[in-house]
Amino acid sequence: MDIQDAADHAIRAWYETDSPPEVDTDGAKTWGTFLPVGEPDRFKSACSERGVTYVQGLAQALTLWLDTHPSPSAPLVKQPVVRVIVANQKGGVGKTFISSGIAQALAEAGHRVLLVDYDPQGHLTAELGFEDLMYEDGETLMMHMDGTAHGDIHDLLVALDDDMFGGRLHLLPASDDAFLRDVVLSRVNFSEAALERALEPLEADYDVIIVDGPPSLGPNMDTALYYVRRREGELEDRSGVITPVWANRASHRAVRLLKAQKDDLCTKGRIQVDYLGLVINAYDSRRGKLVQENKDEWEKSAAPPVLAVIGDLKEGREAADGEVPLLVYAPESEHAQVMRDLAKELAV
Repeated sequence: MDIQDAADHAIRAWYETDSPPEVDTDGAKTWGTFLPVGEPDRFKSACSERGVTYVQGLAQALTLWLDTHPSPSAPLVKQPVVRVIVANQKGGVGKTFISSGIAQALAEAGHRVLLVDYDPQGHLTAELGFEDLMYEDGETLMMHMDGTAHGDIHDLLVALDDDMFGGRLHLLPASDDAFLRDVVLSRVNFSEAALERALEPLEADYDVIIVDGPPSLGPNMDTALYYVRRREGELEDRSGVITPVWANRASHRAVRLLKAQKDDLCTKGRIQVDYLGLVINAYDSRRGKLVQENKDEWEKSAAPPVLAVIGDLKEGREAADGEVPLLVYAPESEHAQVMRDLAKELAV
C-alpha cells in the first residue's frame, strides 16, 4: 500500500464531499507523507473555506477513504504484472538457478508464473528438460520481437506439469536464433521496447514474469532492462532487477558495469528501473578470508540490498544435471527453502 497515493486519493474525494462529519483527533499520533506539487496549498485553502483546521480536514479525508476502502491490502490502482529480470553479464554466477528456483517457488505458492529463457545459450530450457525445442523449426521469440512472426506467441509456451505447480508454471524456451539478437535488434525501430511488444499478449495470463537474462551487456540487455522498468502507476520496487553474485572482486566489477548500463538507459530513456537486490550464490566461508570479506562488503551495501546468501550445496547442481526442477528434486532442501524465501520478497 502506498500511503502517498492513499492520501492523495483521500483529499481529492474530500473535495467532492459536502459537509463530512467531524473527526475526533485527540490523542492521534503524528505522521506525514508527500503530496503532489501545489496540493498542500490548495488543501489548506479549502480547509479555510470550510472553516476547519488543516488537521481536521486531513482527518476527515482519511476517515472517508478508510470507510470506502475497508481492505487496505488492495492497491488503489490496478498493478501490472510483476516483471523481474535475473541479470548479470558475468557467466556462471547462478542466474538460471535463481530465476528457475524463484519461479518454481512462486508457482508452488499459487501464483501464475512465466519463465522467459532470454539467454542465447539456453541453459534454463535445457535444465528443465526442453532442450530439443531450441532447435525446432517454426516461429521464435526473436521473430515476435522483430515483427516477422505471424502466429500467436502463446503457441511457443510449454508447461511444467509437476503436480506441485498446478499448471501455473510455463516456460518460453530459448531458440537457436537468439545468438543473433543484438544484430537483429539494431534494425528494429525503438528496439528497447521489442521484448515488451512481444510479451504483451501474455501478460494478462500471469501474475509474475521472470526473465533469465543474457550473459552480456549491449542492446540485448537494454531490451530486457526496459521491459522491467517501473510503469506508470506501478508501485516502487515491484518490478526490477535481481543480480546473483559471488563473494569475489570480479562480481563487484560486474555489478558496477551492469548498474552503469542500467543508469545510462534510465537517463537516456527517462525511465526508472528498480534494483530489487543481490543474491550471494555458492558461498562457502571455508574458501578463505577474502571470500568472507567480499560477502561482508556486499551485505554492508544498502543499495542494492542483499536478499539472500545461498550456500555452495549440491542439490541445485544435481537438479540441473538431471533436468528436474529443484523443488521437485529436493523440495525439503536448504536450496529449495531459500527460493521460497526469495519468492516472498517479491511484491506479488
